[in-house]
Amino acid sequence: MSTIHRVLLILAAAVSALVVPAAAATAETWILRTDLWGNPAFSTLTLERGSKGVTGDIDGDRIEGRMTHDRMTITATDGQGRVSTYRLRLRGSALTGTADMPDTNDPGARASHGVTGWRVPDGSGGPRTIDFLPTDYSNTWNADRRPVLVVRPGDTIHTTTIDSGGVDEHGKTRALFGNPQTGPFFVAGAQPGDTLVVHIRRLKLNRDWAASLDMVVGRALGTALVPEAGKLGRPVKWLLDRTAGRARPEIAEGALSNYSVPIKPMLGGLAVAPGFGMPAISTGDTGRFGGNMDFNEVVEGNIVYLPVQQPGALLYFGDAHALQGDGETTQYALETSMDVTVTVDVIKGRQVSMPRVESPTQIMVLGQAGSLDEALKAASTGMIQWLQEEYGLTLSQAAQVLGTAMHYSVANLAGRSVGIAARIDKALLPTRR
Repeated sequence: MSTIHRVLLILAAAVSALVVPAAAATAETWILRTDLWGNPAFSTLTLERGSKGVTGDIDGDRIEGRMTHDRMTITATDGQGRVSTYRLRLRGSALTGTADMPDTNDPGARASHGVTGWRVPDGSGGPRTIDFLPTDYSNTWNADRRPVLVVRPGDTIHTTTIDSGGVDEHGKTRALFGNPQTGPFFVAGAQPGDTLVVHIRRLKLNRDWAASLDMVVGRALGTALVPEAGKLGRPVKWLLDRTAGRARPEIAEGALSNYSVPIKPMLGGLAVAPGFGMPAISTGDTGRFGGNMDFNEVVEGNIVYLPVQQPGALLYFGDAHALQGDGETTQYALETSMDVTVTVDVIKGRQVSMPRVESPTQIMVLGQAGSLDEALKAASTGMIQWLQEEYGLTLSQAAQVLGTAMHYSVANLAGRSVGIAARIDKALLPTRR
């Protein structure tokens, strides 16, 4: 090879080295908690660190900044041109700092707020099945509770719940009574405005007894029975035959001596965290986020849709029942503990207005309110919205379907709110979009 050829080859190699693109910066996702005068606000920070600085967004607002060692300063500009400046210190998967932001009442003034945060682990590979063993439980639906586990759309969670009194499968008290919940589970990529999809894969009883009462809730009790019913409210223990799939009272006398019923395991509690400005809500309560719905169609094989209101959705579930009649009229259903397997998914950019449940044969909307009238209105409205959004019906057409195909059931009478479920058989509906 001539000297000229060698020189040309060396030059070509040098030019090739110059034009090889640099490795793309890896996007990082962080969850920021900003303390707004004692009120937590959660947002998602997506950033890329490059040689020329830091870029990305906070909840869609563009950011620019710089980073020196473990210190980062970024500015975020919203759609109205307002600028917020974050001064943050990153230590591993945690951050602390301050946010200098426009005052909420005076555009000309500024306010400084404390910021903390954590990094969402990077995800790769296909859907996973994760075994999770709870070590504590929550008695509130709470956006400010640290997630117990980070999962991704398509992942399956296998875990356990305890009963509404806080008792586990071994009969040991593990939490305060009042429907303690397992979770929350952070679903990476879920953002306010999305819908969380919960596929209930398996609900398996893990003990041979359940607790209940012999009472009738006031909403289901006529005046003539009130004096005698005042003597009710005693505990009733039920025996669960997991092999035969039946339940019977431990002490069954007289007309009930041969009484037994087929079990139908369900989750009384299923919820995402409530939205900004909402305080932690008791696990005895309900809302558009779900909650203590006590709907006996939240069962194995069905799908529950919930509106995402916080980054990661923050999924909670618990209050397992071996069986519950419509309305939970005894205040307690057959309260027990359970092994639970669910798969999570996310519908991006579209949010349901209230909880929806889908079975292989029906679509169901749960209306929850302070009265049966208002709950029925909410359930009917939610069903009409579903028919319009996914089946292409006009309001006139939806009215015709409701008038000929709607079924209602009473989901819950035992809580501070009541629930009405609107139901339609899918076989009667047009092709789904």
